[in-house]
Amino acid sequence: MGVTTLAAPGVLDQLKALSHEIRFELVRHLAGGERCVCDLEALLALPQSKVSYHLGILREAELVSSKQRGKNTYYRLRQDQFFQLGGNLLTELFTSPVALTHQTKSIC
Repeated sequence: MGVTTLAAPGVLDQLKALSHEIRFELVRHLAGGERCVCDLEALLALPQSKVSYHLGILREAELVSSKQRGKNTYYRLRQDQFFQLGGNLLTELFTSPVALTHQTKSIC
């Protein structure tokens, strides 16, 4: 029996995770430093279940990490992932040549 490993999230996976307004706001707040879920609930005026759901998506995308301290869970940004995301996005956009057909006349 082999061990199944999950593939690391790709650029598109991470961009999708960031594209929701609640998750984007969570990231903005976490950019200021580590926060407890209860702090994030208060900052966003959202119930714990909704905050935890969106933090779970960011964690699956490897954009945040969490640590349990007592009964509270604290989240922080994985800055390395944000820097890699920027570099990987630029790499995917600019190093993969797109095949263009020759146009003698522009239709614009």
